[in-house]
Amino acid sequence: MDVTVDRKRCEGYGFCEEAAPELFTLDDAGELVVRFTGPVPPDQEREAVDAVRVCPVGALRETLPR
Repeated sequence: MDVTVDRKRCEGYGFCEEAAPELFTLDDAGELVVRFTGPVPPDQEREAVDAVRVCPVGALRETLPR
């Protein structure tokens, strides 16, 4: 699975970081940093789904890999 980020929607609440700290973090300016490239590692898919689910502004979206 892939996770796409709509950076225009992201408001830096950090719930994704709490749900999946190995995948997402906020930098010192409150900007989202995605800590992986390509598909989500299979052993972290559950955390990625949780991060998508808890985003209050819908900035994260689960997508199928190409």
